[in-house]
Amino acid sequence: MRLDASGEVLGLADQVVDLVRRLAGPRAEAEVVVTRADLALTRFANSFVHQNVAESGVSVRLRVHAEGRTAAGGGSVVTPDGLAALVERALAAARLCPPDPAWPGLTPRSPVPAAPAWDEATAFAEPGERAERVRAFVDAVGGLEAAGYCRTGYRAAAFANSTGHSAQGVAAEAAMDGIARTGGADGVARLHVDRLADLDGAALGARAAAKARAAVDPVELPPGRYEVVLEPAAVADLLHNFALWGFNGKRHAERQSFAEPGVAQFDPAVTLVDDPLAGSGLPFDVEGTGRRALTLVDAGTTVAVAHDRRSGAAAGVGSTGHASPDAATFGPMPVNLRLSGPAQAGDAGAPAHAPAGGYRAQHAAGAGHGDGAQHGSPAPAGPLVDDSTADLVAGMERGLLVSDLWYTRVLDTKSLVITGLTRNGVWLVEGGVPVRAVQNFRFTESYPRALGPGAVLGIGRRAVRQPDRVDGVWWDAPALRLAAWNFTGGASG
Repeated sequence: MRLDASGEVLGLADQVVDLVRRLAGPRAEAEVVVTRADLALTRFANSFVHQNVAESGVSVRLRVHAEGRTAAGGGSVVTPDGLAALVERALAAARLCPPDPAWPGLTPRSPVPAAPAWDEATAFAEPGERAERVRAFVDAVGGLEAAGYCRTGYRAAAFANSTGHSAQGVAAEAAMDGIARTGGADGVARLHVDRLADLDGAALGARAAAKARAAVDPVELPPGRYEVVLEPAAVADLLHNFALWGFNGKRHAERQSFAEPGVAQFDPAVTLVDDPLAGSGLPFDVEGTGRRALTLVDAGTTVAVAHDRRSGAAAGVGSTGHASPDAATFGPMPVNLRLSGPAQAGDAGAPAHAPAGGYRAQHAAGAGHGDGAQHGSPAPAGPLVDDSTADLVAGMERGLLVSDLWYTRVLDTKSLVITGLTRNGVWLVEGGVPVRAVQNFRFTESYPRALGPGAVLGIGRRAVRQPDRVDGVWWDAPALRLAAWNFTGGASG
C-alpha cells in the first residue's frame, strides 16, 4: 500500500486527538505524529550480494498533558481498538507522573514550510535497482574484495494536536557505503542522495579501489601533532559529534556543551548551518514546529544552539524545530549539518556531492568538475580522488591525508575531547604530494579546538553528503585542512 502524508496518516493523527478529547475531556492537551516508514537495504560482502532486507510499518507517537502532568507513548497497532488502547495507556501514565510545571504548551496553529520535492522512484525502488548499483561497484573495483550496502528509504508523516495545528510531509532518500580491500588495505566511498538515480555505483567503486590500492604497504610514523587534511568521511564524524554534544539545547542548558553563543569559538572560515530542507528532510519536527535552516556558527562565531519547545522556553528563545522522540533524554540536536567556508568564485550552483572521478585523471583528460567516471575519463589513481581535496593537499608542505575516523568516544563533553582511530587510509604528504601510505593512528583531540581561530587552513569547495546510520540524518561534509591534529599512538595502542 502506497500511503502518503495527505491521506491515511493524517486521518490517523486526527483520530487519536479526538480520542483524547473524548476520554480525558476538552482540557486535556494532546499531540500526535503518525509516520509510515519504509526502509530497504541491500548488503554485499566478499563481492556479492548476501542479504536484501526491507521493512515497512506505521508508528504512532502520542504525548498528552492532563491535569498538569505529562506522559508520552507510542504504538504500531492502528486499528480503532489499538489507538484507543494507546490513548488509555498514555492517560494512565500521566496520572502517575509528577506535576510538570515546565510544560511549554502545544505548538499553536502556525505555517509550516512546504516539503522538499521527493522522488517516487527512489521511495519504491525494487531490490534489483539497488543490486544494479552493487554490481557496478563490484565491477569497478577491478577484482578487489568489496563490501558495503545500498539503501533506499521513504517516510510519510503527519502531525496533529488539540490546538488545531497540523502538518504533513513526505521524504525519500538513497545512500551507498562501500569499501574495497586489497593486501589488508581498505578504501572507502560513501554518498547520500535524494534520488537513487544519482547513485553511481561504478564511480563510487572506482573511488574506493583507487584509495585501497594506494594504501597498501603502509609505514609507521611516530605519534605527534601533524597538519592534516581530513576527507569528507572523516569530517562527518566531527559534524556528528558537534550536533550530539555541542549544539544541543538540553546539554547547553546543563552546561555540558562547549557552545557559547556570541563567542568567536571557530576559525572565521567556518560556517555551520542545519538545513533539513536542503535535502530529503521532513518540514516539521515531532512537536509540529516548522523546520527551517538554522545557522549555528556564522563566520567563526557561535550564534545558536538547537531547541525543542521545552528547552527553547527555558532559554527564552522558543523552538528551532529540533524536537525528536528522544529529545527528553538526549536533547534536541541538529541532524542535517552543513559545513561551509567562504564563498569562492565559480561556486554558485555547485553540486552537493564531490566529483567521483580522479583529480589527475580528470585534468589529464580535460574534464571539468563533473563526474569523471560518468563522462568516460580514466579511473582515479592514487589517494586523491577529487579535485576539492587535492587542492587542499597541494598547499601542504608536510602533513597527513586522513580518509576516515571511527570508534570515536567522548572523553570530556564540555571541551569535546574525543579519542578514536583512523581507518580506510592515511598518507604522508610532502611538498603537496601524497608520497606513501601510513599505518593507522589513535588520536585524542578537542574537536572545537581543532577548528578554532587560526586553526583552519582550508575548506573544500564542495561537500560530499555523508549518510548517517539513522534514516533522515546526513552531514554535508567538505574536506578540511587543519593546522594540527593530535595523534597519540598507533591504532593498537
